[in-house]
Parts: sequence; structure tokens; C-alpha cells
Amino acid sequence: MAEPYSPVRTATALRSSVETMAQHFETRQWVPFSVETVFAFFAVPRNLPRLMPRELHTRIEGLTLVPPSSSPPQERGPDFVAAGVGSEIVLSFRPIPWLWRRASWTARIVDFEWNRYFCDEQVHGPFAAFVQRHGTETETRDGVEGTLVSDDIEYTLPFGPLGRLGHSYVRKQLEMSFAHRQQRLLQILKLEARVAASHA
Repeated sequence: MAEPYSPVRTATALRSSVETMAQHFETRQWVPFSVETVFAFFAVPRNLPRLMPRELHTRIEGLTLVPPSSSPPQERGPDFVAAGVGSEIVLSFRPIPWLWRRASWTARIVDFEWNRYFCDEQVHGPFAAFVQRHGTETETRDGVEGTLVSDDIEYTLPFGPLGRLGHSYVRKQLEMSFAHRQQRLLQILKLEARVAASHA
């Protein structure tokens, strides 16, 4: 005998189905720079396009900055404005480099703690859901104090079970994008350290 229809049971089953479709992606990178330096770099949205592969032609189309509720633990210049909770960043990029058509992505900062982590979630974009946690923590390697940069992403592809057919492609794109980002991060931090030293 079939069980009677229950909206609550149906909704619970639907949530369970969506949760099983969620995917996890994470990366770790150690850089020989202080947590304060690394976190400050990531906390400024305008640095994001500098980390993206050039062929994506990533650019910021809109930016609503809400300063963090607390001041940075260390002194920063007057032009330094981090993106605190409630900030929104609108990006556009070419998902297929050889096509002129651009895709749009709006992200909102939903959690923020100085020199430890911040989280953003997709408001509008190509995923059904996308939440990313950017973390920084002090770690010493070979006698050098540096920073372990962590990225943990939970995402769900669109179109339900059909969308899962494209998961291997999306996964590969994430791996390539973050491999590029890690290379660029080290290059940029080294360059900025040299510039700062020359001005000292």
C-alpha cells in the first residue's frame, strides 16, 4: 500500500537529493609571506582579476563595498578598503575564451574574520549554488614563517541530475583555474614585496 502524500516528506526528500548533488573542491598553498600581507591581498576585490587566467578576460563590472565591522588589527593605508559582510562583487568573464559572449557572476561576502577567513556565496551565476571559504593561517616551513592559504568550495551544478554529466569538465576547469591562481599569487606577492622594499 502506497504511503499517503506528505508535503513535509517530499520537501525533505528534495533537500536530501540536492545535498547529494553538492560537490566539494579544495586547494592548499603555502607562501613565504605573513598572514597579514596575504589576507589583505585577498580581502581587496580588485585583486581578483589579477589572479584569473588571462584568456578568461575577467573584469569587475560592479562593486558594492561594505567595510568590515571591525578595523584591521594592523595599520593600513587610507586607500585600503576590505570587502566585509554584505559586500557584493559583479564579475564578467568569457567561459569559452574563443567566444565573445561573456558570462556574469555576482558574489556576496557572508562571513569575515580578519586574518583568518572570509566566505562568499554566489548570488547570480552559472552554478545552482556556490559557496567558497578563503582561509589563511600562519605556518612555518624550513624555518620560514609564512601563510597556508586554503580554499574550500561547495558547489552544485545546474539542471539537476542532467547537470552532473558535466561535472568532470567543471572539475577540470576548477583545477586549472586554481593552479594558475596559485602561480600568479606567488608572482604578485614577490613583485609587491620588491616594490615595497625599493620604496623603503
